[in-house]
Amino acid sequence: MLPRPVRTRPPVRTRLPLALAIALTLGVTTPVRGQGMANLPDIGSSAGELISPAREAQYGAMYLRELRRHGYVLDDPLVDDWLQAMAFRLVAASERPGNDYTFFMLRSRQINAFATLGGYIGTNAGLVLTAESEDEVAAVLAHEIAHVTQRHIVRSVERAQKDTLPIMLGMLAAVIAAQSSGSSSSDNAAQAAIAGGMGLMQQRQINYTRANEHEADRLGIHTLARAGYDPGAMAVFFGRLQRSYRAVGYEGYIPDYLRTHPVTTTRISEARDRAARYQTTSGGSVCVMENDGRVVECVRSVAQGGSASIAHRNPLLPEHLSRSRLDPGAVGEPGLFDWARERLRVMSAESGAAAVAEYQRLIEGGAALSDAQRYGLGLARLRANQGKAAMAELMPLVDRHPANYWAALALAEAEFRAGRIDAARTRFDAIQASLPNSRAVALNYARVLGEIGTPEAGRRAQEVLRPLLPHAAEDYAFQQIFARASELAGDLVRAGEAHAKAAFLSGRAEDALNQLEALKRREDLDYIQRARIDARIAALTPIVLEMRRQGIGPGRG
Repeated sequence: MLPRPVRTRPPVRTRLPLALAIALTLGVTTPVRGQGMANLPDIGSSAGELISPAREAQYGAMYLRELRRHGYVLDDPLVDDWLQAMAFRLVAASERPGNDYTFFMLRSRQINAFATLGGYIGTNAGLVLTAESEDEVAAVLAHEIAHVTQRHIVRSVERAQKDTLPIMLGMLAAVIAAQSSGSSSSDNAAQAAIAGGMGLMQQRQINYTRANEHEADRLGIHTLARAGYDPGAMAVFFGRLQRSYRAVGYEGYIPDYLRTHPVTTTRISEARDRAARYQTTSGGSVCVMENDGRVVECVRSVAQGGSASIAHRNPLLPEHLSRSRLDPGAVGEPGLFDWARERLRVMSAESGAAAVAEYQRLIEGGAALSDAQRYGLGLARLRANQGKAAMAELMPLVDRHPANYWAALALAEAEFRAGRIDAARTRFDAIQASLPNSRAVALNYARVLGEIGTPEAGRRAQEVLRPLLPHAAEDYAFQQIFARASELAGDLVRAGEAHAKAAFLSGRAEDALNQLEALKRREDLDYIQRARIDARIAALTPIVLEMRRQGIGPGRG
């Protein structure tokens, strides 16, 4: 038998932050305030002295970029549209709608969601797959939004250890440890375990703190009611998780969400009782009632008409996310939750073949697939490069659901995969004409144009994407697709800038800086292009220096 390899010790700069991470995430014990105090703001908190909101945002963005670099972020324009519409509907009804938030989806099928610094809130695909309604997903997001509005993460650390090094060291310790690991299969497994647990490490700051969890439940339910969702959905979802854990009866199968948000029968009962106190009047106001029926307060709901609808014009959302097209229920179609869940099922599967096999097992078991599941099967066949089979699944759906642009986009891509390029472009043109401001439509169309690979297709892709440019600085999917379009069109400077932005947003800040430095040496730059590149280099340089100081870099991968 070969001797076990001896693993070298990581550099001191890695071990120090990792030790701090353990101290900050496992060693923090926060005093539990009295039940009445949970309803009061922490007026005396000095959390802002520990870390400023601007610094929080910087670290939150860095955290997201590192997650993306490790391949954990699910960047899909349609899923993003659905998630953002639901999330910002909740934000508009929250305690602090003016706060900055960034919502993102992770491809893991573990049941989890977490909030971290700067209003960054992640949701695992597994949580959506477990939920049975959009209200239940919204309940979890509302709870996480409350953790952000009350600054529970920073306040927990601030109460326990005001004099520690910046909590960024703890937040990125797992990333640093993963980067310094070897390349063997055991090290890869360790990296996956560490990176997958980063969300857990963030949430540990608020773990088992009854006052914080009680406050997040209370404010979350209030937000749900104001947003027009079912305020009882939180108790329903927590109850389902608790029952599923009891049925398995083995600690190793506890969902991550239950590890970070302990659910007890008492807590579920309290959430159910609290939800029962909310009533919606005929005028659309949400009233909070005492147990004896007396009205405590009434507030105007930001949405009316049920859990799947967006009846109001939310100024926080782009045009295409606030109109009835996002809500097929407005034109007699079912809501998008079921379709989003099936899309996530396919995109979180190990492969297209594995996704097809999941649906085949349902069919072989005698299940009659719903239209949303048929959509999922069509997507699975697309991912498995079965263009004609995907067309056969998707064509009837488009006929039955003419207002559902998710199905129409999938059919257009299926036509392209089946070699019917002209038909695909005609369908994409029609969808894009009906939804000219849709990010999802533009990105899907431009991606297919990029695969066509001609200069004409590149110019058309640029034309489709150009309206999104003013708001795309932090849009990873856009930058990737725009870089390809610009290359095909012969616009190499724009392509270089977009490639650099995509590298930065995928956690490769030093690569991005090097690309910009190389781009700056081109002799054909005009004054505006050179100024734009200089400004980007100036913005990136301190970020790269900070990452080097933290021991993160250069991050090529």
